[in-house]
Amino acid sequence: MITPDGVELAVQVHGPEDAPPILFLHEFGGDHRSWAPQVAHFADQYRCVTYDARGYPPSAVPTDPAAYSQDHAVADAVAVLDDLGIERAVVVGNSMGGFATLHLGLRHPGRCVALVVAGCGYGAPPEQTEAFRADALALADAYLRDGSAAVAADYGNRASRQPLRRRDPAAHDEHLRILAEHNPTGAALTMRGVQAARPSIYTLRDELATMTVPTLLVVGDTDRDALDANLVLAATLPDAGLAVLPRTGHLTNLELPEVFNGLVADVLPSA
Repeated sequence: MITPDGVELAVQVHGPEDAPPILFLHEFGGDHRSWAPQVAHFADQYRCVTYDARGYPPSAVPTDPAAYSQDHAVADAVAVLDDLGIERAVVVGNSMGGFATLHLGLRHPGRCVALVVAGCGYGAPPEQTEAFRADALALADAYLRDGSAAVAADYGNRASRQPLRRRDPAAHDEHLRILAEHNPTGAALTMRGVQAARPSIYTLRDELATMTVPTLLVVGDTDRDALDANLVLAATLPDAGLAVLPRTGHLTNLELPEVFNGLVADVLPSA
């Protein structure tokens, strides 16, 4: 499909066309394949939609930095729904995709049945914002200087991703393979335009306090940089629940797929 600003997105659809839809939004370190455990679980009864964000082949990789932003990420999700003729969906996102999911509920509540927002919060506390942005910009430079394989060896082995390695080494190896396949230009521009430039959820608290879309927040208890932000979100959103998963890091849907799937199932309409 082609977005209104002319970017081609690779969209994957699994499940019955007339079934209730679930839209999955992937994290920075993944792509549509990161949702494989969820698609395999839900596609028998639900219409599961995944796509690769702009900058992630086989989606197009715009070279204009202005093509990457939090607003573009939200607009792309709406464009996917529009292209498939989906009026409203349960939207599930992790990390970067979790931020996009939250902003989708904030900007387009009428398109959302419910939200599952996982691993959302990195860099949100005011005292962490500048360090987070500096790290994101440094990662962008590393992609262009050293390439994706080198960045994957660092980024994919950070503390918040180690619980996946300990719990499921094969899944962590697959995660590293996906990271190493990132397009360096797309990854760098995503880091600069989406990750480093996104607004802090702390600055959006007044708006979030008016968002009535039912929201399930999911966070791992060892994902320290996201945990505090999820407590703030849980206290701010009018209709939110918070699931804190034990001995779990940033990749909750891969680390504990059965638990994660059960949590998603709790907010789904009947198939």
